Amino acid sequence: MTSRSNEAIPGHPIVLGCGQLCLDYLVTVPSFPVPDQKIRATSFKVQGGGNTGNTLTCAARLGLASRILAKVADDSQGRWMLEELESSGVDTSFCVTAKDGVSHFNYVIVDNQTNTRTCVFTPGYPPLLPDDLTESLLVDVLDRVRVIHVTGRSRETELLLAQKAHSKNVSILINAEKRREGLDKLLDLADYAVCSTHFPQAWTESPSAPSALLSMLIRLPKLKFVIMTLGEDGCAMLERCPNEVPESEETDIDELHESLKQSTDFTSVLPVCNSSMVTRLKGNVTGRLYIVTAEKIPSSELMDTTGAGDAFTGGLLYGLCTDMTLEETLTFASRVAACCCRGLGARTTLPFRTDPNLAAFLGA
Repeated sequence: MTSRSNEAIPGHPIVLGCGQLCLDYLVTVPSFPVPDQKIRATSFKVQGGGNTGNTLTCAARLGLASRILAKVADDSQGRWMLEELESSGVDTSFCVTAKDGVSHFNYVIVDNQTNTRTCVFTPGYPPLLPDDLTESLLVDVLDRVRVIHVTGRSRETELLLAQKAHSKNVSILINAEKRREGLDKLLDLADYAVCSTHFPQAWTESPSAPSALLSMLIRLPKLKFVIMTLGEDGCAMLERCPNEVPESEETDIDELHESLKQSTDFTSVLPVCNSSMVTRLKGNVTGRLYIVTAEKIPSSELMDTTGAGDAFTGGLLYGLCTDMTLEETLTFASRVAACCCRGLGARTTLPFRTDPNLAAFLGA
């Protein structure tokens, strides 16, 4: 890891995350155990986790002023999680502490043989509730915020925050991992959506992934773009381009995706971004399709993919808040995610803005 700086860049807008915090107990094993087997771990680490905390830690290390709204128990684990976030530059002053309760925790088993990880989550209590958000807290927590990040795990609470953000013209980025109760109402308010591989098709019931991305833009008119993450295969994004009207006839999204794949350099070690022309698509959508490859990490350097998606989202938030082009933002976020995979746990190797791997983007 390079020299560190947790100071926010002067003049940069604030990002706010609302969601759950948890404590990760991470263990690496030579191979995943079979039932009734006893094995030895090769390493062990305790670290803060949870999508929201990981994403904001990443954003803060990159230099964004980062603020979190969450609830922790008044126990040693809760205090430790807040202190760890603060050490990375995340503002935790708006977090709610429950006098009675238990913090969330997560067992993470990292399989060195397959480079996969298995998570066993144990929810704590009590959850962050709408009653925890007073009107004055909502006003204060959204002050000078440019983008809020939500996941749908805290349902009604995140919806209340998102509705207030929407009324103040604050952009909303949602991570849609799987179908959850109340998620549709959050999606209706979202400006940007970052989805897991299977979510778009599961949510839209579309026959293909590209058509699912298009269906999301059709069903969610406020959405500016939707991203589908693909792990080691990178990601795909469909951007809405309402102010550009191509003269061409309507193009089939699956054919456009196949054509774009054919012209994408999947052999590149570093991430590359390939985009289509602005195209007229089904449902009166004018858009541009992007394919982004992932960085090819040598097996000797690949340690753990825990939190890679959160790191990608952190990089994405940085690009949105610093007015990078979408092409730059996507390749930058992919490089940030690759940095995360080189250490055990979601935060160990999250890069600081001085990381030489990011110099091409940040001039470090």
